Amino acid sequence: MRHVNLLLAATLVAGLSAGTAQASDDAEIRLGIDLPYEPFMYRQADGELAGFEIELGEAVCDYLDATCVWVEQDWDGIIPGLLARNYDGIMSSMAITEERARQVLFSDPYYTTPSAWFSLRDREIDIEDRDSLEGLVVGVQRATLQDNYVSELYGDLVEIRRYTSGDDVLADLRAERLDLTFLDAPVAESSMDLDAEDTRFQRVSDFIKEPEHIFGQGVGVAFRKRDRELAERFNEALAALKEDGTYDAIMARYFNYDIKL
Repeated sequence: MRHVNLLLAATLVAGLSAGTAQASDDAEIRLGIDLPYEPFMYRQADGELAGFEIELGEAVCDYLDATCVWVEQDWDGIIPGLLARNYDGIMSSMAITEERARQVLFSDPYYTTPSAWFSLRDREIDIEDRDSLEGLVVGVQRATLQDNYVSELYGDLVEIRRYTSGDDVLADLRAERLDLTFLDAPVAESSMDLDAEDTRFQRVSDFIKEPEHIFGQGVGVAFRKRDRELAERFNEALAALKEDGTYDAIMARYFNYDIKL
């Protein structure tokens, strides 16, 4: 993978116009991300960024003759950061929903994954028995679809604790300060190592992708509404990478099942 630059604050970028952000030769495209969100985006031991979306974003930028500049931003401020022009797009596992589409312009969807309920391995929890969930403490990452799902469907039953990152959720689950968590399934499986014999965690539900009004229509890159041409160029690049096999090659490095849309 090409060396990845990370900006921790907004910068003015040469090669992008002061009006609508467009990719051109030797341009930089700033993409907002929330770290860590393994296997989609995370930092390796050497400090370099890695993950499915990091590699896919780099491939998109290569196709557009541009350089990706990755800007770190906590999730609950990631759309405000885009609207404040701290970066040109958000490529950070953002599901396309009607509520978000009122604020931002989405690219075509490029992947979809399910969510699921997880607990400690020694707990006996029946998600289908709603009455048995009353009073349990559930951890979610703040302002995510998973937060919305638990709040809407279980907010009258459980105590919800909201965290800035998925790592914080898992830390409190591991410390037995939570009974349950509801997370993006690939992220949870990557962090929990569920296949290991000595894992402390278990999945206690089927994979969940509905209702659509919560989970949306897949994940897309988010842009400011005025940056339609940049969104169209991302769509062109994503379609080309799916067509020439680049997308599949990147996907195979992180998943043993198909997430492509």
